[in-house]
Amino acid sequence: MNVLHIAPGTSIGALLHKPPLDPLEARVLLSHALRLSRVQLITRAEQPLGEEDARRVAALFQRRIDGEPIAYLVGEREFFGLMLHTTPEVLIPRPETELLVELALQYLPQGGRLLDLGTGSGAIAVAIAHERPDAQVTAADTSVAALRVAARNAERHAVTVHFIESDWYAAVPDVAFDVIVSNPPYIVSGDPHLSQGDLRHEPIDALTDHGDGLGALRRIVAGAPARLLPRGWLLMEHGYDQAAAVRAMLAADGFSRVQSWRDLAGIERVTGGVFDQRG
Repeated sequence: MNVLHIAPGTSIGALLHKPPLDPLEARVLLSHALRLSRVQLITRAEQPLGEEDARRVAALFQRRIDGEPIAYLVGEREFFGLMLHTTPEVLIPRPETELLVELALQYLPQGGRLLDLGTGSGAIAVAIAHERPDAQVTAADTSVAALRVAARNAERHAVTVHFIESDWYAAVPDVAFDVIVSNPPYIVSGDPHLSQGDLRHEPIDALTDHGDGLGALRRIVAGAPARLLPRGWLLMEHGYDQAAAVRAMLAADGFSRVQSWRDLAGIERVTGGVFDQRG
C-alpha cells in the first residue's frame, strides 16, 4: 500500500489546487491541521509547510484516504447550526436528522418536557435545548462514553440537559413527557452498507439492532404510552423503507394522528403519532 508523503516546503496553495483527495475535504483537513481559517488558507497560499506541519497534514490525509470519517478526524460536525464534538464513540450527526428536531420543536409546548432516547452525541437534545431554553430536556443512552460526549456538547453550548445512563426507558425517571424523540439503531443486520463508507468506523450498536432493524423501534413504541402525557407525541427516525412498518406499530399500540414526514431528499425519514388513550 502506498503511504502518502508530503515534502517539507510544499506550499499550502499546492495542496489546495492539487490535493490527493476531494478538494473540499482537503480544505477542511488543512484548516484543522494548520489551525487556519478557510480565508487564511487562501491568503497564505504561498506559505511553505514546515517539517512538522507537512507530517501532520500527510497523516490526516492518509487517514482520510484510508476511509476514516472527516468528523472523527477533526473532532466535530455541524448540526442544526451548532458545532458538536464528535468522536468514534458516537454516531456522526447527519442533516436528515434535523427533521426530527424540527418536528419536536413544532410539537413541544411551552415549558414542556422532552425525552431523547439513544442520545449519542446529544445532537438532538442539545439542539432542542438550545432552541427552547424553556423546555425540560432529558436524554438517555446506554453508552457512558457517548454520554460524556453529549455532556461536553451541552456544556459547549451552555444548555441544560439531564443526561442519564439507561437502556431505553429502564432508568428514565417516573415522569410523563410531552414529546419523546429517538434516532435508534435501525439498519438491518448484515446490510452491506455497514461495511462501506463512514459506517465502517461508527459504533455498530448505534447503527443496527443486530436483527431486522425494527427491534429498537418496537421497544420504543411499546414503552411510550406509559411515559407520555395525554396527547403527547412520539417521533422516531427510521430507515428509508421502514415508514409503513413503523406506522403499523404505532397504530397497533393505540396511537392516533399517525404519519410520516419526508426529509429533503424526499425519503420518509420520521414517523410519529399521538397517544391519548388511557385505560
